[in-house]
Amino acid sequence: MSKLKDTKDLIRELAELLETSSLSEIEVEDEDVRIRVARQAQVHHVSAAPAHPAPAPAAAPVAAAPAAAAPSQGPAEHPGAVPSPMVGTVYLAPEPGAPTFVKAGDSVAEGDTLLIVEAMKVMNPIAAPRSGTVTRILVSDAQPIEYGEPLVIIE
Repeated sequence: MSKLKDTKDLIRELAELLETSSLSEIEVEDEDVRIRVARQAQVHHVSAAPAHPAPAPAAAPVAAAPAAAAPSQGPAEHPGAVPSPMVGTVYLAPEPGAPTFVKAGDSVAEGDTLLIVEAMKVMNPIAAPRSGTVTRILVSDAQPIEYGEPLVIIE
């Protein structure tokens, strides 16, 4: 019964940590117990009625046409983006002062270490999911990152 109470206390502490920080997710693992606490993003839809009816409602689609003609693709939508598998702090080198694991222009093989994400004092190597060339590194050393945030692009 004591282990169950300790688990409940830990869940409460993690939930409080989410409330007081900008984190959206925390995961803790210890031997046979794994606890993940995540916060759902709250989406607020606000719609206001126009003060005066718009005289030409067809103007909105015409204004949207130039934007549709030139679609822009952000790093997260890039097919070669490598997303972060966890929340933590990213490190580009194995230790301070050491050369980085990879730099833009480097060729990598599937399984090569791209960088390290520190989460809960554990250093987690992030491996290349496929072979290719690193075209962009989207994070800087010692930067806090979120789950799913794009880290590098491999083409």
